[in-house]
Amino acid sequence: MTSFNPEEVVRKLGSRLKMRHLMLLLQIEQHGSLTRVAEQMATSQPAVTNALSELESMFGVPLFERSARGMTPTPLGAVVLARARALVHDLGHMVQEMEALATGHAAHLNIGAIPFVSGQMLSAAIGRTLPQGRGITATIHEGQGPALLRQLRDHTLDIVVGWATPSVDLSGMRFETLYHQPPRLIASRRLAARLGRSRLEWNMLADLDWILGTADSPIREQVVYIFLRAGLAPPTPLVQSDSAKLIGEMIVANERAVSILPADIAEELVRIAGVAIVPYSLDWTMPPISLFMRDEGPSRNVEALFSAALREVYTHGLR
Repeated sequence: MTSFNPEEVVRKLGSRLKMRHLMLLLQIEQHGSLTRVAEQMATSQPAVTNALSELESMFGVPLFERSARGMTPTPLGAVVLARARALVHDLGHMVQEMEALATGHAAHLNIGAIPFVSGQMLSAAIGRTLPQGRGITATIHEGQGPALLRQLRDHTLDIVVGWATPSVDLSGMRFETLYHQPPRLIASRRLAARLGRSRLEWNMLADLDWILGTADSPIREQVVYIFLRAGLAPPTPLVQSDSAKLIGEMIVANERAVSILPADIAEELVRIAGVAIVPYSLDWTMPPISLFMRDEGPSRNVEALFSAALREVYTHGLR
């Protein structure tokens, strides 16, 4: 077994490592074949093989295992790949920061947000984030919590706004709770008016057409729990979606459809889709909306300012 010499590796990387080596690693991980990598990089396979050999000689150990099924990272290779992704993404972020400064802004943020965070709130918070008295630019990446946190770890994202649930993997993360979202039952205006004339009865609601989040979403899990607690079989959803806009459109188009959403999202759909909120008091809470950041090194001032702005918008409104 080849011995690993950290001091020697640092010396070689400092003098020989180039960005093309990092891009090569990511291409090999993606395609699993030096032949396909050569095609993608418009070069010859011997050139790719030599470049990989040069890179592995810097570390003194193999980075990939070769087999008939293709190339897979060794344990050390997996570590190097994770860092390579982060370095490549950080380089892209540096260019975004330079572009922001060149246009008179103070910084750029890559923000990940779950679909059930209010777009109005995010927009208002971005507008109120003013490092050195200047505004910021931002790129919003919408997705599900686990995928967004993976992107946070590999430096695709700077911060993530999402639900803090017991299943969230917080390794390498720090987070702070921003606000809580009470749940609201929504329906078409006609159905909401009819439901609002009587008290909440889950057995009656079970017979309606439910538009629910996908199976692993926190809202879906909460709805299932509520019906089980009431001694009822959870309803089979007519439509499953994690798009708040689509849920709103389905509710308006179906006089028998209902859904449960966070209060701020429900209120947005009242305005933009024409749904109505049924005036029931739901006696359970949703996971808190939290801000997630990497737990490595000092955080940028812009991230702390964005967090404070988001909390202020939620507390004091959009005015």
